[in-house]
Amino acid sequence: MHKKFAFAAFVLSLAAPVQAGETLDETPRIAVMSAFGPEWVALQEALTDRVDHSLNGITFATGAIEGKPVVLFLTGVSMVNAAMTSQLAIDHFNIESIVFSGIAGGVDPSRHIGDVVVPAQWGQYLDMILAREVDGEFVPPPFLEAPFPNHGMIFPQNVTVARDGAEPEDRFWFPVDAELLAVAEKVAAEIELLDCVPENQCLTHAPGVYVGGNGVSGAAFVDNAAFREYAFETFEAAVLDMESAAVAHVAYANGVPFIAFRSLSDLAGGGEGENEMGTFMGLASDNSAAVVRAFLAALP
Repeated sequence: MHKKFAFAAFVLSLAAPVQAGETLDETPRIAVMSAFGPEWVALQEALTDRVDHSLNGITFATGAIEGKPVVLFLTGVSMVNAAMTSQLAIDHFNIESIVFSGIAGGVDPSRHIGDVVVPAQWGQYLDMILAREVDGEFVPPPFLEAPFPNHGMIFPQNVTVARDGAEPEDRFWFPVDAELLAVAEKVAAEIELLDCVPENQCLTHAPGVYVGGNGVSGAAFVDNAAFREYAFETFEAAVLDMESAAVAHVAYANGVPFIAFRSLSDLAGGGEGENEMGTFMGLASDNSAAVVRAFLAALP
């Protein structure tokens, strides 16, 4: 074990046990989450038998969508908010699985704005070393691993995961639940998506649902063509956002099945002219929510 991880384990061993918080609702539910307001408008409209619960200033709305018991909430934008809110839901509700619905930046050049991407695994690509420059090259410290090619001074790293009954492990990819992914594949073949916004601005490609491949998340809004190309080449990523991999990490640590649906609102700096998120954010949000509703309806 690396020295820093051994020290962290020692510190954790000194802490008193933490008791789980009060369960606010005993019904087994699917956690359906989005990062910020525009993403969950359509999901709230689909929610029936709504009952609101408040925790740490966050509203958790229980009810049903497409006949499935859910708890619907916003994580807040950012990796920390997403992880914190996901754990809060797991601690206070009876969560059977986690479904993320939202928008994202497209990385794969074969994908287009409006498409919904459902990756098979997620990585936290901005957990990184910012290396010093030595003789014209960026060089990471010799005591830290650098498992991926760098982008300038940026060297992505694996993250350490602690789970009950297991030794801490270093990993980069967090897998989506295979059974949930199979349901998403079935839905992808059947659904039609929006391709125009109310102002009659329409997409140049008919949007589709693409299941499988990789997604990456980090604490940065990306609008840079060179970095987009790096993310695609290094991680074979189809999509990048600021929350999903953090939720995948929390789900993995807690043993809760997870899946994320991300509709492309922009191309992370790869499009012509200005970033198009402002134009197509609503369309992308609606497309993601539509696929999630169809997914929930298709669940056993």
